[in-house]
Amino acid sequence: MTAEPASDRARQWRDLLGWSLLVGIGLLVTWVAVRAGARLGTASAPFLGSFRLKVSPLSVLAPMVAGAVLVAAWRGWIHRLPWWAISSGSAVAMFAWAAALALVDGADGFTRSLSPDSYLGDVQEVGDHPLDYLRTFTSRSAEHTTATRGHPPAPVLLLWAVQRLGVSSHLTLALLVTAVGALSLPLILAAVRDMGGEVTARAYAPVLVLAPYAVWVAVSMDAVVATIGAAMTLAGVRATRRHGWRAALWAVAAGLLLGVAALFSYAAAWLGLSVVCLYFARRRAALNLFSGLGALLPVLGAARLGFTWTDGLGAAYDDFNQRIEPHRSVLWWSLISVCALLLAAGPALYPSLRKVRNTPGWPFLVGAGAAVLFSIGAGLARGGVEHAWLPYFPWLTLAAVAPERPGGEPVASPLILVAVGAMAAMVIEAVLATPW
Repeated sequence: MTAEPASDRARQWRDLLGWSLLVGIGLLVTWVAVRAGARLGTASAPFLGSFRLKVSPLSVLAPMVAGAVLVAAWRGWIHRLPWWAISSGSAVAMFAWAAALALVDGADGFTRSLSPDSYLGDVQEVGDHPLDYLRTFTSRSAEHTTATRGHPPAPVLLLWAVQRLGVSSHLTLALLVTAVGALSLPLILAAVRDMGGEVTARAYAPVLVLAPYAVWVAVSMDAVVATIGAAMTLAGVRATRRHGWRAALWAVAAGLLLGVAALFSYAAAWLGLSVVCLYFARRRAALNLFSGLGALLPVLGAARLGFTWTDGLGAAYDDFNQRIEPHRSVLWWSLISVCALLLAAGPALYPSLRKVRNTPGWPFLVGAGAAVLFSIGAGLARGGVEHAWLPYFPWLTLAAVAPERPGGEPVASPLILVAVGAMAAMVIEAVLATPW
């Protein structure tokens, strides 16, 4: 904890001002794009969807959850409770926060991404023959079916398997997916604890729990990718703490998780860069070989069953060129996507970027940042980044709780920034009708 709380608060206000200025510039660019009639493909830039104002009796749930988390952090409970309580409690609190935001729209807030026109439409096509579905997946993508657009087959097959286990209610499926997404927090905090110490991990917990991007956690299959990616990162950290065959097994596990994540999202392959940076930072470069071999196993296994990852990626790219590129300007969206990033990550992003050199967890931040920059530079960020980048967002704000100078004292949780970010999330949920 910092010995200068007044100075700490002053820094938070300065960081909030810096973030607000950047958001203001981003919103101004967005306004200019809309007024100029740019090809944006949405009525609610910088996000996809349309604007509306929705306030219901259930709108009180989000402020209640946010208030409870902020009070717990302000009273110092996050530093007094046992670690297991912080770890498991973060998942429960994140689930409650995401659910409270989604419930502004009632049950539809959960089930809108699992409508028959989305993933569940393809689930019905799987039928009793999942292997046939795998073999024909790439051709289905080329024919522009529903959920196959831009995604590998794993999300559809996961929902199909869950339904086969007897979970048929759309609401139950949505709650289950949201819960899986919330499980990313204990995994992330465990990795942060290993890299930066327990004090830092505890201070980071409120930043994660009340993150604005929780608006898109309930419910998005990209939240499942975030959890798989967090597990991959933690396995990579564990590998660097072991030696001999134990290190090799942890590295293989990290690779396996990366390969599984890649079967859920083509963009997930970029998550591996964090582990690569980690191995080099801890002078364990040889572990890259084991993680690389592990990553190939799920991809090659899927190929043996009929789905070739590279062919699927090519089909997704062709679909992108035909369905999205003509209607969304790469120039404008390259700028607007940065605005969406600022809003979705929240005010904690500003001090995190300012202090990236001060955190031992920089490999995670650099890996996520490189994925974002590549997406923008390649012209792939043309709307929808608010949920497509869910696996990256938690790592981008990691340095918000880093010392003000390398090797300095850990700082307290930036509660002013957390509170403003929570308010931003509630405003976004109230005015944005998000399609999935």
